[in-house]
Amino acid sequence: MRARGQRHIVDKIRKIRERSYPPGMGISGESMDRKVEKKTSPGRMLAYVAAGIVAAAFTWWLIDMLLSGRSLSINSERIAVSTVTVGTFEDFIPLRGRLVPRSTVYLDAIEGGRVEEILVEDGAVVEAGDLIAVLSNTNLQLEVLGREAAVTEQLNNMRTIELQLEQNRLAHKRNLVEIDYQITRLTRAIGRQQDLVARNLASQSTLDELEDELTYSRNRREVTLESQATDTRMQAQQLKQLREAGDQLQAGLGFARKNIEDLSVRAPLPGKLSGFNIEIGQSIVRGGRLGQIDDPDGYKLNVRIDEFYLGRVDLQQAAVAEHNGRDIDLRISKIYPQVKEGQFEVDMILEDEPTGLRRGQTMQVRLTLGDNSDAILIPNGSFYQETGGNWVFVVSPNGSEAVKRTVRLGRRNTNFIEVLDGLEPGEKVITSPYTSYTGMDRLTLDGE
Repeated sequence: MRARGQRHIVDKIRKIRERSYPPGMGISGESMDRKVEKKTSPGRMLAYVAAGIVAAAFTWWLIDMLLSGRSLSINSERIAVSTVTVGTFEDFIPLRGRLVPRSTVYLDAIEGGRVEEILVEDGAVVEAGDLIAVLSNTNLQLEVLGREAAVTEQLNNMRTIELQLEQNRLAHKRNLVEIDYQITRLTRAIGRQQDLVARNLASQSTLDELEDELTYSRNRREVTLESQATDTRMQAQQLKQLREAGDQLQAGLGFARKNIEDLSVRAPLPGKLSGFNIEIGQSIVRGGRLGQIDDPDGYKLNVRIDEFYLGRVDLQQAAVAEHNGRDIDLRISKIYPQVKEGQFEVDMILEDEPTGLRRGQTMQVRLTLGDNSDAILIPNGSFYQETGGNWVFVVSPNGSEAVKRTVRLGRRNTNFIEVLDGLEPGEKVITSPYTSYTGMDRLTLDGE
């Protein structure tokens, strides 16, 4: 509004001058006035140009980021670039195995005690039953003596009960003998009395008394027989229980005596004694490990394998080991399912054991996982640990950049990885570690 007012005032002044000074008449001082033009400084022009360039660069960078994802500039001399090729894939993995005895028996102290005597040294070859060491245990010896006394007392009590049962059986037998004698005597007496009564030489009352006594003896005999049968049946059961109890007491006494014998440590089977490091006077706890006896003639290979191959390893799977320039055929005999530090263990049996093998010796092993086949290959590298075989950085044909690409990788050995999808022969990929740029989508390669 203020500017519009100023222009209105200027127009009025111009009209007044035109009326006062006709055309052709100069205005006093007009020849001395000149128009001043507004000029822009060179510094400001440079600033405008620089700002435009920066804005354009920022716009280009923003568009590039939105279209291509996160990127990073790296030195091309610090990475390993490999070419995708076509070749024969050998499906095996190299391993290192350690020779251990095929069978091992551990020597544990069945009863604890103090070491009194050591008869063999570590590393000696022993036979089954050989005495290795002698322990002493005073408390155990006193306990066994007390148990022997208790068992002896129980056995004496059982013998006393058996004697009483036998005496009872004999008493029943004596009673039957006496009753049978009375029945026989009364039967004869009644016969004689009947003849006398028939001749009127004896009274009827005497005959009746004899017949009553005979009836009493016969009844008594039946009761005695019944009592004897009952006692015999009960005695048989009681004697059976007593004998079983006696056998158990004898067995317990045998175990107690065997505990004393276990203080003398003997070799359970022939073999080579190892890990036997006890000293005289040392106290050994019950169940403590004394050493072990190894089979001196048979060995097996204990091999640790990466957990990645757990699903591709099976029993009886073939392998080859190298020893003194010759190959030894192996087969997997046992798989330990426990995974420790990213690895699991297997035991391999040697089909033909050469001479000169020693416990703890290491051998190079080639474990075959499948048949050889033609495939697209890329060199095995450290990048696999970061990507898991799901993606790689593919280098552009001009070598100026590497772009992240999803791929599908298959089997791998120490030298190559099988490519199933995502790469073509002749392309180049980065096979060095991706630790510094796992989150990037594009790498700009330069020589600085």
